[in-house]
Amino acid sequence: MPEVPATPDGAAAPATDTYSYLGPTGTFTEAALAQVPEARGKVWRSVNNVGEALDDVTSGRSVAAMIAIENSVEGGVSATQDALANIPNLRIIGEYLVKVQFALVARPGIELADVHVVNAHPVAYAQCRSWLETNLPTHGHIPSTSNVASALSLFESDLADAAIAPPRIVEHHDLTVLAENIGDNQNAVTRFVLVGRNATLPAPTGADKTSIIAELPEDRSGALLELLEQFSTRGVNLSLLQSRPIGDALGRYRFVIDADGHVLDERVADALLGVRRFSPKVIFLGSYPRADRAPVEYVDRYDDEVFIEARDWLRSLISGEPDA
Repeated sequence: MPEVPATPDGAAAPATDTYSYLGPTGTFTEAALAQVPEARGKVWRSVNNVGEALDDVTSGRSVAAMIAIENSVEGGVSATQDALANIPNLRIIGEYLVKVQFALVARPGIELADVHVVNAHPVAYAQCRSWLETNLPTHGHIPSTSNVASALSLFESDLADAAIAPPRIVEHHDLTVLAENIGDNQNAVTRFVLVGRNATLPAPTGADKTSIIAELPEDRSGALLELLEQFSTRGVNLSLLQSRPIGDALGRYRFVIDADGHVLDERVADALLGVRRFSPKVIFLGSYPRADRAPVEYVDRYDDEVFIEARDWLRSLISGEPDA
């Protein structure tokens, strides 16, 4: 991890020099922020939760915040999705992938046989449940705010005997590894997004993703299908579709959607126009380069030139131009 510079004399750092992340130091979120070239040499502000991170952005304390949004095992991070749905004028400006590995750690002198209560972030706990049930079948669980905080809590109280934490935690703190690679899926990856308030769209790269949140107009048969048809009829693939309750009544849902492509791609733009006509509320979260930089694939009939030619054809009909 890069050294995080401190502000001189305790002075508040300018917002343009500050990035927020879920801390403390050593978390997977910090590892994601380390992938951002613009953040190198800047001030990194450790926060306790997603709400605090996004509040830093909306209040101007930080230029951007790194937050987890999806895990390959557990799916979407509901706290992040709900926050993005309820805090206006936020934009995702980049995504980053971090391979997730976990270790069971304890204070020196504690053995695996001594462990009865485990401190862990709920997402980490869920990803290690099978190992825990096999090796510690009678254990109890205390939730923690982050993967590093779970380990640090061992120094603050004796309520837990061990903690689930990133393996490198032992490089920073006097802890002992009781078991390595305890995650149930060794290929687990967490997707992080960098969120700011910059409304300027990055230029299309050909390997982009567009994120929106859309509500269904009503709870009825076929409503979700009509929403999805806005994308399928334009040849736009969806890499994420997750429902979240709006909260005002049973049966009312919003959908978090990641679409392959950039809003400046004709097929994506046309799909978003269809969604806007269909949905009572659409939140545009941004178009940004994919973390894996994999080019977006689509069939030729959805190429930009096809949409442009169709619009020109309709324009000529309306203007009364003779057929070519």
